[in-house]
Amino acid sequence: MHADHSGRKEAREESRMARDLLAKSREGSAYAGGEPILEVRDLVKHYPLTQGILIKKQVGAVKAVDGVSFDLAAGETLGIVGESGCGKSTVARMLVHLEQPTAGAIRYKGEDVTKLSGRALKAVRRNIQMVFQDPYTSLNPRMTVGDIIGEPYEIHPEVAPKGDRRRKVQDLLDVVGLNPEYINRYPHQFSGGQRQRIGIARGLALNPEIIVADEPVSALDVSVQAQVVNLLDRLQAEFNLSYVFIAHDLSIVRHISDRVGVMYLGRFVEIGTDEEIYDHPTHPYTQALLSAVPVPDPMAREYRERIILHGDVPSPANPPSGCRFRTRCWKAQERCELEVPLLAVPAVFRLTESPAKHDSACHFAEEKRVVPPEGTLEQVGEGGEGGEGAGEGAAGAVGAGPDVEKVDREARKPPRSHGEPEPESEPAAGPAAAAEPEPSASRVEPERDPEAPVQPEPGPAPEAEAEAEAEAALSPEAGDEDDGPPPPSGSSRVS
Repeated sequence: MHADHSGRKEAREESRMARDLLAKSREGSAYAGGEPILEVRDLVKHYPLTQGILIKKQVGAVKAVDGVSFDLAAGETLGIVGESGCGKSTVARMLVHLEQPTAGAIRYKGEDVTKLSGRALKAVRRNIQMVFQDPYTSLNPRMTVGDIIGEPYEIHPEVAPKGDRRRKVQDLLDVVGLNPEYINRYPHQFSGGQRQRIGIARGLALNPEIIVADEPVSALDVSVQAQVVNLLDRLQAEFNLSYVFIAHDLSIVRHISDRVGVMYLGRFVEIGTDEEIYDHPTHPYTQALLSAVPVPDPMAREYRERIILHGDVPSPANPPSGCRFRTRCWKAQERCELEVPLLAVPAVFRLTESPAKHDSACHFAEEKRVVPPEGTLEQVGEGGEGGEGAGEGAAGAVGAGPDVEKVDREARKPPRSHGEPEPESEPAAGPAAAAEPEPSASRVEPERDPEAPVQPEPGPAPEAEAEAEAEAALSPEAGDEDDGPPPPSGSSRVS
């Protein structure tokens, strides 16, 4: 038992050394210098709409993908984002030849994959693998983990001989962070994150150069998403993989991607580096997407401009003429209806060195920062740290507005119940309050013995009080004066 374990450990070390050599060889290839390893040109996929039972007649087509072009370099990650139904998954399935394109070209190392068949297509598929979206339905429940991961070796036996397949499967389980002893378990015995790791191990089985990940973390919890994304990062660095990463979560796409492409209704509307797309978007649809991303900072939510798009996404069976986003765009003009905007650098940015100088399919493209830059809101919240000039500069960066501390304090006040009077404001300290006389320092109060009984203060003598009342009653103006309230009930006046 011990000897078998030590032998398996040595085999794993040999496999890791082989993978390191493979990664180094790819780094030295011609495609590692920035030259595209995958080129997609004018890719189109239309699904026909037919009528009739015996004699079918095509009456239209669903334009799922309608003219998509991009490049992918060795070791690069291209993220693709967009609304549901925009054609992201259809692009992914065409890249691995699960769907036959209607038109366009997919060139892998200069060779058009769409024109290949038989053994030539089989050889190319070995280098382009896919990780599917749903980790529950993408694994056969009647097969063990060892059979699922080792199935590619049945199709490509030249990669691993029969006697070496079990060891290779265990090595792959170890690479993706699973116990190699799980090789005889079934998919229902694993969690969602573990199933996705099994899917990733199956994609790595043939040592591919490109992995197409179709929303690999959308069905997972947030903590598990982070683990899977970190695993993909580590595998990319270890094997020099190229990713086409499709997702809805813009924050995850920015974390893992080198470049980002934004799709809308079957076409790319903007493409650029992660900094260009997230910090300097120029297309209205990209700006609307970024404004919908949740911001964890409450102060950032206060200053963020939310862009609300009105109307529904048009049907891909009958897309609008000209710009496809014009039916929901606040900048739409007559030109947008007549001309199809090209995916190129807008004319207003061609002679500049701004990060906004990237491909955008809009006639009226302009740079718009949806969320304030990092650090600006922190300066506003500090309220004066770093001098008055720093505070004024931060306030000017986000625009004039109410004091942040005052707004926060007002928001924390409990609501008043109906009919409750308005609370009185505290009197401000002014000159009158400052001029209030202080007690004289020359008057010294005599010390009193704490054990001595308290003596009542002496009042006026009874005789003096009676004389004062008689004089007031005999005075001729006494009856005309009304300078006080009437005497209390039951009291007598001297007449």
